[in-house]
Amino acid sequence: MKLSPNMLIASLLLLAGCSSHQPMATVDQVDIERFMGDWYVIANIPTFLEKDAYNPIESYRLDTDGTIATTFTFNAGALDGEQKIYQPRGFVSDSNNAVWGMQFMWPIKADYRIVYLDEDYQYTVIGRNSRDYVWIMARSTQITEQKYLELEGFVGSWGTI
Repeated sequence: MKLSPNMLIASLLLLAGCSSHQPMATVDQVDIERFMGDWYVIANIPTFLEKDAYNPIESYRLDTDGTIATTFTFNAGALDGEQKIYQPRGFVSDSNNAVWGMQFMWPIKADYRIVYLDEDYQYTVIGRNSRDYVWIMARSTQITEQKYLELEGFVGSWGTI
């Protein structure tokens, strides 16, 4: 099922126009080993790399040095488009494992915050303090409309913080 992220996009565009924000709250604790593995991007406000991306998958692997080897794959322009692969590195920057710096190129580390994570580690929402990008992700390629609307509502609630 392909769900339209129109409300999600509208909500975040409104938030992006705000000049000041409270720091974006993260989840209380992330079991980093449980978080590793494949996450399918269900909806997002895309970065320039993700525009016109189909079948996007974010895969995480915890390395022995504590950093996160990340592989981001998608098909460019169409479901059967050319496969693109990016391999940024994640750096956990807080004791609860919910704030990362995601480095696509040295020395810049983009803000990456786990702001929603269900107790079964099946659904997550990743945001940024600047509220310019967001990702709703799941362990499966599709989610129910009810779950999508719940996560979309969660993202929409950021306008009240």
